[in-house]
Amino acid sequence: VRLTNSIKDGRDKVIALAKLMGVQTELHRSQSLPLGASEVTVLDQATGYSVFANGGYRVEPYAFTQIMSSSGEVIYDRRKDGPEPQRALPEEAVASMNLMLSQVPEWGTGKRAKLEGIKTAGKTGTTSAYRDAWFVGFTGNYTGAVWMGNDGYAPTRRLTGGILPATIWNKLMTYAHTGIDIKPIPFVEPEAGGKETVVAAEETEALAPASAPSGVLTALTTARLLQIERLLQAAPKLQPLADLSLPSTVTVAASPAPGDGSPETRAQ
Repeated sequence: VRLTNSIKDGRDKVIALAKLMGVQTELHRSQSLPLGASEVTVLDQATGYSVFANGGYRVEPYAFTQIMSSSGEVIYDRRKDGPEPQRALPEEAVASMNLMLSQVPEWGTGKRAKLEGIKTAGKTGTTSAYRDAWFVGFTGNYTGAVWMGNDGYAPTRRLTGGILPATIWNKLMTYAHTGIDIKPIPFVEPEAGGKETVVAAEETEALAPASAPSGVLTALTTARLLQIERLLQAAPKLQPLADLSLPSTVTVAASPAPGDGSPETRAQ
């Protein structure tokens, strides 16, 4: 509160930056604005935190990555037709924020959200009278937000963001990171002995042209493919098919019918 008071038009700048980071909910200019007095949606929280995970660039929420016609023609591809990335925060600010937020699951109130072998960053949140409990966090791959509370504004039973919301976030994100290449959080050292694979953004863009179909698989699809691979590896090897252009090498024996004195015949 004192910081926004010490800066000229401090609260207006806070609101402007929140909008730049993707917050769509109207923020009220009040003395308690820096304390989080204005309510925002879960999507707003996830969108705002995605700026940290994206190296300072704003992320526009979207539901479709590609639309194709019945004939297979690509009508819309977000990588080619989507908006250009817009920088919302300078790299120095992102580096400082990511360093702080990555300590919360390590030493702070968000320990239950820490992913095994994957660098995790985020923040817990609990409002007055335990009415709202939050955990909003991210990795180098995904950002997620979890809110718990009562629709009627009634207090919870002393629920805090570091308990159930952090636990739920951990379970969802553990599933989401199954079978994918793990990327590091921008400006944060990867976990020692962890699963992060450092991939330069320029390399990924060069390897995936805009016209190419998306190569991202869901965790469920990846699990099914791995299951199919195991079944194929365990299946017995098939004998090669007979070449119909060559004479058959199979011997067919025909026994005489009862009472028939003809000798047994063989066909090669």
